[in-house]
Amino acid sequence: MLNIFRAASVAEGLSFLVILSVSLGLISRDYVFMLGMTHGVLFLIYMVLSLWVSNSRDWSVVVWLLIFLAAVVPFAFVGVEIFLRREEQKCEALAEPA
Repeated sequence: MLNIFRAASVAEGLSFLVILSVSLGLISRDYVFMLGMTHGVLFLIYMVLSLWVSNSRDWSVVVWLLIFLAAVVPFAFVGVEIFLRREEQKCEALAEPA
């Protein structure tokens, strides 16, 4: 489940950057509706998966709030990716036989 959340995090973060590039004039405003709908769906998937993963991993509310705030800050998905990669490495280390 963590790998699916990682993919959703990166996809949501990149779609957010694409939406912001419309504001800068890098992408035509003709695509705003399509890009907005795509980003909205990815944002909802990100939120549902973040709740699901935080519940299954027993993360605190503070950790979940930081992950939530990362969805609305440009380039913060990179920090989330680093955090999730470390979480995955911890789980793999615990799963390895001693």
